[in-house]
Parts: sequence; structure tokens; C-alpha cells
Amino acid sequence: MASIPHYQRLDLFRLPVGFRGRSAVFVQLWWVVQALLFKPLPQICYPLRNVLLRAFGAKVGANVRIRPGVEVSYPWKVSIGDNCWIGDDVTLYSLGPISIGSDSVISQKSYVCAADHDYSQPTFPIRERPVQIGSQVWIGGDVWVGPGVTIADGAVVGARSTVVADLPAAMVCVGSPAKPIKRRNTAPTGAA
Repeated sequence: MASIPHYQRLDLFRLPVGFRGRSAVFVQLWWVVQALLFKPLPQICYPLRNVLLRAFGAKVGANVRIRPGVEVSYPWKVSIGDNCWIGDDVTLYSLGPISIGSDSVISQKSYVCAADHDYSQPTFPIRERPVQIGSQVWIGGDVWVGPGVTIADGAVVGARSTVVADLPAAMVCVGSPAKPIKRRNTAPTGAA
């Protein structure tokens, strides 16, 4: 029987020292608080969710609305600007930094992933890959945002899109992979 090459050897995987950014005990404490309190709180408990995230090191702006079921891996690696909405069952897989600008929306069931593995090495090392979401961005429902991506100010990402590369400002982007298809229409502030 021929042997297969060693593409990945998970028995050799080691989490880099300090990768989590907090002690294992602190991480576990957050995961317990998240499972028992943060995720199941009723919708109207926006201020309490924000307080919990801040208590665990997240930077959360004013008037942020985080809905039930949201999951945040490491809050201390997350920054959310003022007036943001994070929809039901969104995952912020913040193994690397995730930055969300002001007045942005991440719609329900979307997944923002800020880490990956280097598949070219048999030890399969994990890598932080920061994700930056600009201000006034709308990410539609069930969108996957990949590691290392920047979504520029004012962009719209259509529902069920897959974002694997940077997206330009003020463009509507759709597809898998997401591509710009047209400029975002804008109305003057205060217009009906």
C-alpha cells in the first residue's frame, strides 16, 4: 500500500504563544458568560450585551444594537463603531482583530472570519488575518467574510455572498466570490 504525502499533521499543530490574547481561564469564562447570558438575552437587552462585551475587552461605540444569538470568539479583539447593528446569529470569529466602522450593519446569520491556517505547511499553523469593515457598510444576510479582507466605507454586500478579497467603497457587491456590480445610490442626509 502506497503512503500518502504528509500534507498536514495535526498532531504537530501548536497554538502560538499568546495567540488568544488572554489566559485560558479568561477565555473559558467568556465562553461560559456568552453561552449562558450574552447569546440568549432577549432582543431588548442591547445595552447589557454591550456592557458584557466591554467588560471582556471589546471596544463598543454608542447606540450599538447586537441581537440575540450573536457569537464573538474573543471580544478583546473586536472594535465596533457607533450606531452599528449586528443581526441575529451573526458570528464574529475574532481569532484575529475585527474592526467595524460606525453606522454599519451586519445582517443575520453572517460569518466574519479573522483567521485561517497555512495549508502549505504540514504543521497547519493558525494565522491571525484581521478583517476591516468600514463605516456605513451593509452586509446582507448569510454573507461569509473571509480572513484578511477589507470592505471599504459605504459598500453593500448582497445576501449569501462570499467575500474573499477587498471590496471597494460605495459599491454594491454580490456573488461568490463577491464582485462590485454598480455604484451605491446615495441620498442627501435628511432626505425622505
